Amino acid sequence: MKSSERGARAHQMFLGHQDRIVDALQALDPSHPFREDSWDREGGGGGRSRVLEGGDILEKAGVNVSCVFGELSEAFAAQLPGTGRSFMATGVSLVLHPRNPHAPTVHANFRYLEKGEDAAWFGGGGDLTPWILYEEDARHFHDVWRQACGRHAVADHTAFKAACDRYFHIPHRGEARGIGGIFFDYMGLEPPKGISADLAEAERFVDDAAGCFLGAYLPVLEKRKDASFTEEERDWQLVRRSRYVEFNLVYDRGTVFGLKTGGRTESILMSLPNEVRWRYDMSPRPDSYQSRLVEVLREPVDWLDR
Repeated sequence: MKSSERGARAHQMFLGHQDRIVDALQALDPSHPFREDSWDREGGGGGRSRVLEGGDILEKAGVNVSCVFGELSEAFAAQLPGTGRSFMATGVSLVLHPRNPHAPTVHANFRYLEKGEDAAWFGGGGDLTPWILYEEDARHFHDVWRQACGRHAVADHTAFKAACDRYFHIPHRGEARGIGGIFFDYMGLEPPKGISADLAEAERFVDDAAGCFLGAYLPVLEKRKDASFTEEERDWQLVRRSRYVEFNLVYDRGTVFGLKTGGRTESILMSLPNEVRWRYDMSPRPDSYQSRLVEVLREPVDWLDR
């Protein structure tokens, strides 16, 4: 199953967003260029991965686009809407791990999928994972997504924020991976399995939302990237990154989908930070910046009405 006209158009849309995001990030960290790898997938399709490592500002950053197609396994096909086993999927996915512990990690993904002849949908979102909590950063990030949703009748910010809080939850830790954002899936499918929307309307929203990423995150990064920090704060960042790794390897749908459909392993796992620490039974001190962060991760917060 190769790309439909809409699939081909979505792929080009995602390539354009990749270009704009990488150009903006490269301007912030010009002495450390992104490496670009174009790759082919056995079974159909391929992608373009752009990764930066060891930057002055971005310790690890990846902005990937893929467009893949082929046949799903019987077991995996049964888990997705639509009949048959043929599929195509295209999307842009990014994870940025700044070096400074005052600057939060961020993730965003926007995608389009088709399965068989009777199912097609958009999905995606963006979420923020701070190591040291600044409420003004949280409010800014969430407000940009709220404004984007407000421009499209199909987008329910309250529902998308709640879905993000549910999705980026680490059950074995009893806490969220970060402070949320928006998350939506199956936009274009009818309820109860999907979000009822004309696919053209869903496409317009996804294009707008992906275009909002830089406005949601860059002001936060620019504000925090040069802050002075202590060894204790750096150690806390590396320890908390372990939660990020645990979620991505155990629960993340994108990781599972990529691995089960024969995607490029290096691109799928580019979301993992290069430096991370696990400590046995580490608990933050009461009334510290560490305990304040953990407190908000254990119960979703309405950042815009807090």
